[in-house]
Amino acid sequence: MLILGTIVMGAADVRRAAQFWSRALDYVPRDGEVDEDWTVLVPSDGAGPGIALGRSVSPVQERPRVHVDLYTADAAEQAAEVERLLSLGARHIDWDSYPEDPDFVVLADPEGNRFCVIDTAHG
Repeated sequence: MLILGTIVMGAADVRRAAQFWSRALDYVPRDGEVDEDWTVLVPSDGAGPGIALGRSVSPVQERPRVHVDLYTADAAEQAAEVERLLSLGARHIDWDSYPEDPDFVVLADPEGNRFCVIDTAHG
């Protein structure tokens, strides 16, 4: 049986990316500290997949084939979380593929990695 263990993302500045994702998700460095070339963050409560950040010189993909979805309980929580993530350094992405009534908001972390914040109660 397979289980999802770690989501791996590239970053030009691993420390900056680790700071964002740690604060965004309440994750901590698995090994106690963040290395500038590679680090793995895990949930502070121990439940859930890890996020690994590796130094990368590859350019960020405008339309990545793989991205992270972050779930919220409803529209109010989605709006609050989007604002919180923006205050941590995320930014809105101009996304021309939004459906007419989207349940998601596309953001990028400080490294440019795209991710979505999903309203799971959306009809």
